[in-house]
Amino acid sequence: MTRLHLIRHGPTHAKSMVGWSDLPADLSDTGLLARLSGHLPKDALVVSSDLIRAADTASAIQGQRSRLPHRPGLREINFGTWELRRYAEIEAEDPVLVRAYWETPGDTSPPGGESWHQVCDRVNAEIDALIAAHRGSDLIVVGHFGMILTQLQRALAITAEQVFSHRIDNLSVTEITRMPDGWHVGRINHLV
Repeated sequence: MTRLHLIRHGPTHAKSMVGWSDLPADLSDTGLLARLSGHLPKDALVVSSDLIRAADTASAIQGQRSRLPHRPGLREINFGTWELRRYAEIEAEDPVLVRAYWETPGDTSPPGGESWHQVCDRVNAEIDALIAAHRGSDLIVVGHFGMILTQLQRALAITAEQVFSHRIDNLSVTEITRMPDGWHVGRINHLV
């Protein structure tokens, strides 16, 4: 059994689609970061996406825990040409495509970006590799909204449309355990 403690990075305060852009996180609430660190298992391994907002959040909650190398495969959705643009601006330009991307996620992708299925394949492969390498461990995985949703979708065996109804706040914990016979989902979007 391997327990995943999926943490969404600290807020960027960007009001646009932030995928692979390397924006920093606001980690000024040191009290919240200390509570979050204290809530997590002391013997867990810490790993994060290579994007600075996730890597810095991981450093802020790491404490005395061992750290694994950053994993680029844990990145947020690649929004391609939509990156750092507001939804309203994209909708005005191509309302059919942007609605299809969010309302029926699957094979539709932004120009130069990833479809939901591509994101799931990428993140699932990274998580599976981490579980295989650290079977029986607690893993604190610091990443992104989309990354966490991919694992919820897989563990709950629900559609993309259903998983997008879940809220994943910054600095929240979502707990998923890989059991020998499948997945067990604990708390979703837990705020400490």
